Amino acid sequence: MRCTIIGGGGFIGSAIVERLLPDGHALRILERPRVQPWRTFAAAEAVEWMAGDLMNAHDIEAAIDGADAVIHLASTTLPKNSNDDPAFDVQSNLVPSLHLLDAMVRRRVGRIVFISSGGAVYGPSRTLPIDEAHPTEPLVSYAIVKLAIEKYVRMYQRLHGIRGIVLRVANPFGERQRPETSQGAVGVFLHHALRGEPVELWGDGSVARDYLHVADVADAFARALAYDGSHAVFNIGSGTATRLDELLAVMSELLGRPVACRRLPARAIDVPANALDCSLAQRELGWSPLLSLREGLARTIAWMRTQPAYRLD
Repeated sequence: MRCTIIGGGGFIGSAIVERLLPDGHALRILERPRVQPWRTFAAAEAVEWMAGDLMNAHDIEAAIDGADAVIHLASTTLPKNSNDDPAFDVQSNLVPSLHLLDAMVRRRVGRIVFISSGGAVYGPSRTLPIDEAHPTEPLVSYAIVKLAIEKYVRMYQRLHGIRGIVLRVANPFGERQRPETSQGAVGVFLHHALRGEPVELWGDGSVARDYLHVADVADAFARALAYDGSHAVFNIGSGTATRLDELLAVMSELLGRPVACRRLPARAIDVPANALDCSLAQRELGWSPLLSLREGLARTIAWMRTQPAYRLD
């Protein structure tokens, strides 16, 4: 399959590329000009790297030309900052996603897999774990925009026959996560811990999240790309709610020393607990996470220790 991955050079995108290549897909990666490939691709690997922007109509047309499918991973905001400027969130994420769908109609691209947020679209949980039928009452613009894109993907399927699959991904972590973007507690915590710095802990440590290694996320996308069943929205997570203080305890064990904390007041945007029921993905996609939290953290720590920023000797 010829597949365009928008945002394919980032943390999640790069893992998806590495997962899809052995399956024989021809991949075109669209990334912002400042983003460089994480490695050199061999001549035998069917990878084309394009510099461009989701907000540029010409770039989108060129990126999806000749593609059979699109994986849409791009976002300009994060949950914690999206409420600062909701209009920017809509203008830079929702509107370009609509232009992408229109371009797919013109270019006759028949399939899209969109990354949504299992950690944010549901809002405060009424039950745990959360299944796909749980009410969606998000607290942040980031998640509201994700939900809007989900609904437009369904609309374009009804009107234009574009097959749309939405993956509501929990809290991914792993190799190549960029801590400077403050993207994810695991990456940020390990960044500071490996540098001997205290981590910032918002609240009393009781906030609980569903953490999932990025290799398992990538496998879910590979399966969604090939899925031809009747369902369209899938939770992708571990199914377990891990408290922040529990997460820090596991990190301390793996690092062999306590992780120092600087405690800050709780934030209004943080729902108390989140864990996803992924039984639908297991049944329909044949997908289940393979790495435990401990195994995923150990892999992430081992990779981070190879990076120059964490060599303190």
